[in-house]
Amino acid sequence: MSENGNTNYPKPLEARFERVLTPFQEFIRDQTTGSILLILCTVIALFIANSPLAHDYETFLEMHTGFVFGEWSFKMSVRHWINDGLMSLFFFVLGLEIKREILVGELKDPQQSLPVIAAALGGMLLPAAIFFAFNANSTMAHGWGIPMATDTAFAVGVLALLGRRIPLALITFLTALAIIDDLGAILVIAIFYTETISLPFLSLAGLLLIALAGCNAFGCRRPVVYIVVGGLVWLAMLGSGVHATVAGILVALTIPARPKRGATWFMHRTRNLIDEFENIEKESVRPILGEEQQHEVVERVQDTAEKASTPLRRWENFLEHPVALFIMPVFALANAGIPVSFKTLTSLGTDTLGLGIILGLVAGKSIGISLLTWFALRLHLGHLAQGITMRHIIGIGLLAGMGFTMSIFIAGLGFANTPEALVSAKTAILLASLIAGISGFLWLRFLTGYPGNSTNRR
Repeated sequence: MSENGNTNYPKPLEARFERVLTPFQEFIRDQTTGSILLILCTVIALFIANSPLAHDYETFLEMHTGFVFGEWSFKMSVRHWINDGLMSLFFFVLGLEIKREILVGELKDPQQSLPVIAAALGGMLLPAAIFFAFNANSTMAHGWGIPMATDTAFAVGVLALLGRRIPLALITFLTALAIIDDLGAILVIAIFYTETISLPFLSLAGLLLIALAGCNAFGCRRPVVYIVVGGLVWLAMLGSGVHATVAGILVALTIPARPKRGATWFMHRTRNLIDEFENIEKESVRPILGEEQQHEVVERVQDTAEKASTPLRRWENFLEHPVALFIMPVFALANAGIPVSFKTLTSLGTDTLGLGIILGLVAGKSIGISLLTWFALRLHLGHLAQGITMRHIIGIGLLAGMGFTMSIFIAGLGFANTPEALVSAKTAILLASLIAGISGFLWLRFLTGYPGNSTNRR
């Protein structure tokens, strides 16, 4: 039976498969899915770390693996491959988001961006100050960057659970705030959590980044160029002493954000191709499988669409789900596994490290974000988007206390050589993130009074 003309697609068996596949695809695309996986992997890691499998868990993560070429070898522990390697892709996607937000997003318009910037600054400075106040005269002072961070996946996931009960613009506000927050955390990592600097390697990384910027300027859009040179930047950064994940951010900033062809060319070209396809279809008596000319037209349509879109947006969309559904859960599996005991939990009430982190994330974030946003509005430095009130900002401040991924990451850098302090820090981060998530959800659910009218429904 011919497959062109008026024959219906898909076939019955395909239609049944689609009915199963489509809900799964929607689940994968849902904003809460990444958060669910993070929580699940965190629980699994905690269970393993507090079970008879704890020794095997640590042995596996400390196992060295890598590449060997003759007498030359490049090896790191599994944990380092995850934290320095896989997480570089997380930072790469984060860099793409930062660049997009600055060029065309919430951060482009000063009237919209100034309150967000003020909120982010308050959410970084006050938590760091609270932590430092508790630990200024101790060896734990080095961890002051831990409560500065916000886990975007968790915070946005909680907002998504609220659905119509919050204005849609609130998710945009939180995302922009978290991006600035993460940018601040990256600067902190690069400047304050670097022990030794190798100028030759750092210079090499700089030259490679200049080369990538040149490729962008001259219109090179081939992914292989950015992958290969970006990989070399990562290696150079690894040897420089600056944390290798910073390479992900820097390479992302060189990715082209302009389409090769404009909108007018795209519309004219696709109309011509559709007309050409239609003419072939009228004269053809064969299915498209055997019609070479139609296949060529379809491929030209795909090429046309690619030339009219931007590499930045395509690559961000391509990597978004692998990062959210694989890299971040793997990071949680490798880093959230801490031995938890009643003694550890009770000691958080008297331990300055734990108190600094918990109060910094829960109280520092909420007060800092709310206070500086209020000051910015009082000084007429921009305005909040329609539907957002200061009550919503307080809720956002509470949710921003979910430091999790970035906080654990910074804790690993600050206390890599002090295992007991690292366990205490991670325990405090997990507890603070739990408190912040629950309190932020309850605040936004019951105390904002948002009606969820039709103009703001998701």
